[in-house]
Amino acid sequence: MRDDAGALSMLNHRRRELGLSYELLSKRSGVSRPTVQRILSGHHSAASFASILAIAQAMGLALRFDSEVDPRKLKREQAERKAKRLVALVQGTSGLEGQAVDRNMVESMIEQTTHELLAGSTRKLWSED
Repeated sequence: MRDDAGALSMLNHRRRELGLSYELLSKRSGVSRPTVQRILSGHHSAASFASILAIAQAMGLALRFDSEVDPRKLKREQAERKAKRLVALVQGTSGLEGQAVDRNMVESMIEQTTHELLAGSTRKLWSED
């Protein structure tokens, strides 16, 4: 499920499809009736993950985490973002020293830094510094 509205719609549709009242769903899920009603009416910001999961399972719905992005692509995108940030810092320092870097050199530095980030520690790849 991609968003709260989609998840909520699915839960409500399933409840109606099964013909479950809030009271019956409460008993099946072990979640209090007021909490079931609050969650299914869209006032679920304070609801626990466990309560939402119990309600879904009581209606035969399984929780799935589907991968929307290949992990290699996600790592590559992170490495490129970080490489651009690092190269921009180098460019800024070089500019202050009067040693401007041309566009081709910048692209080469970004690609090399991206490659080094992907080959190195994942901690370094995901850190903010």
